[in-house]
Amino acid sequence: MNNNNKESLIEISDNTTLADVFLARVNHTPEDIAYRQYRDKEWQNYSWRETCDQVARWQHAMREEGLAKGDRVAIMCANSWHWTIFDQAAQGIGLVTVPIYTNDRCENICWILKDSGAKLLLIGGQAQWEMLNRDRPEICDLPRILSLSPIRKATENLRLVSDWLPTEDCGYVLSPGKADTLATIVYTSGTTGRPKGVMLSHRNILWNLSAILKRYPVYSSDVLLSFLPLSHTLERTVGYYLPVVTGSTVAFNRSIPLLAEDLSMVQPSIMISVPRIFERIYAKISSQLQKGSKVKRVIFALARDSGWIRFLRDQKRHGWHPALLLHPLFDHLVGKKIREKLGGNLRFTVCGGAALSPEIAKVFIGLGIPVLHGYGMTETSPVISCNQLEDNLPESVGQALPGVEITTDDNNQLLSRSPSVMMGYWNNEQATNEIIDEYGWLATGDVVKIDNEKRIHITGRIKEIIVLANGEKVPPSDMENAIALAPEIEQVLLIGEGKPYLSALVVPSEEALKQLAKDKGLEINGHLLKEKVIVKSYLKQIKRQIKSFPGYAQVRRIALIQEPWTPDNGFATPTLKLRRNRIIEHHKDLVDGMYTGH
Repeated sequence: MNNNNKESLIEISDNTTLADVFLARVNHTPEDIAYRQYRDKEWQNYSWRETCDQVARWQHAMREEGLAKGDRVAIMCANSWHWTIFDQAAQGIGLVTVPIYTNDRCENICWILKDSGAKLLLIGGQAQWEMLNRDRPEICDLPRILSLSPIRKATENLRLVSDWLPTEDCGYVLSPGKADTLATIVYTSGTTGRPKGVMLSHRNILWNLSAILKRYPVYSSDVLLSFLPLSHTLERTVGYYLPVVTGSTVAFNRSIPLLAEDLSMVQPSIMISVPRIFERIYAKISSQLQKGSKVKRVIFALARDSGWIRFLRDQKRHGWHPALLLHPLFDHLVGKKIREKLGGNLRFTVCGGAALSPEIAKVFIGLGIPVLHGYGMTETSPVISCNQLEDNLPESVGQALPGVEITTDDNNQLLSRSPSVMMGYWNNEQATNEIIDEYGWLATGDVVKIDNEKRIHITGRIKEIIVLANGEKVPPSDMENAIALAPEIEQVLLIGEGKPYLSALVVPSEEALKQLAKDKGLEINGHLLKEKVIVKSYLKQIKRQIKSFPGYAQVRRIALIQEPWTPDNGFATPTLKLRRNRIIEHHKDLVDGMYTGH
């Protein structure tokens, strides 16, 4: 590992733009590997020079379209080398990129394109074209639509990228405008209402990167595996722009189903993730342990617990313990094998986007995988705080980054102020004024506790507190996280606003449900989710998971749901946050049934 970090870093000042950083990187290490992508049945490497040559061709083609500084261009394709080329080409000539989730709902895509006034859209290929044409044909009337792969029944305004690009070499154009000009509009997925366009300047993003690098060492020899959508600001800032500054290599995951295989092949040293990924791995491990022998479960527990004690001792929060003597043995039997499944080379992984259960964090940290839980918002470019390797308290989201100011209001809502706070919401001054006050403080919407070490602990959401009929207040996310630790449960949503007690909609694990039916001697059919013995068993499991919560915060009734809540069916955002109101409205009959007679 090359630890000479300062020599590989690109210098950032208040006047630097994203395009300045990119060109400086190309000039500094032109032949180093910038990106890796799986094509033609093998991993192919692309240098910074090759990338810049392609960026220049895209810039020329964009200018031929008559695009001018400040024009918006949208991108809706999977993470790839071409995603970065499109973005860098746009940034270099002063265009504003509008990223769109590939699995977003068509109505949201239509709204984003119309609201942003996009003049050009890049899509991946046939599947997206058919979806747009079928559900929202008006989208296809954009001045120009580009596709990375061939399209059947294309319209006149759609062109294949390979035909659209010039065949001759072109010179790179550096004309991005000033650092405080708009670089991108990122539409927040939101759990309710229309998406809002977060306006981020070059300086917003680069200031955030500079603050991150003051605290976290990232080297030119680091390799990152990019699997969160680049439309997600955490992935874009930390997983894409930051490696340009540091000269690190980014490899693009082929797909989430192939993530395990890609981790093994790419062997990343840094990974940007969200809790759902760790929850799925944890659920798989738990399921395998339940099927295994008692001896395996005991060995796993000893590996986890001895590793956790070692972690606490390294953090200077625990003294010597006899378990430390046996830790190398248990780590060899368990921890090493799991680390190898994640590539065997991880220095650390940053987890953000939602709350990560401390219990799940404890498992992975105990097995030697340094998980750093962080916190931020699209509106803050995005990182506000993150734990550190040498000061990692998993139940918190760490201390604020250097230069990021934090405080709380009368409701214990976290307020943040820094140069990485957005310029505002696109075409929505009212929403901007509601979230940013006259002194520049941004209201995050999260209820927090700040401890004596200035670490932030998220305790709830201002708008997601369930107030029961008796006036008791329940933060649903904490309880949902606790329930979701059960391997039998895939997803859960608590209900109880204005009601006499809490109830829950539950999506059971398909594998666990079939096993339970087999154990109970029941036939697997469409009525299984309504079988009293099945519902009773799941309710009993839920009660075990939340037995530590107050008496008024207990779940009395549940309803089992067969179809998971996903971005594809509109019941989860592209970052996998549940759309609470939409789910409750869709399952209104089930919800009403859980309160019949009360």
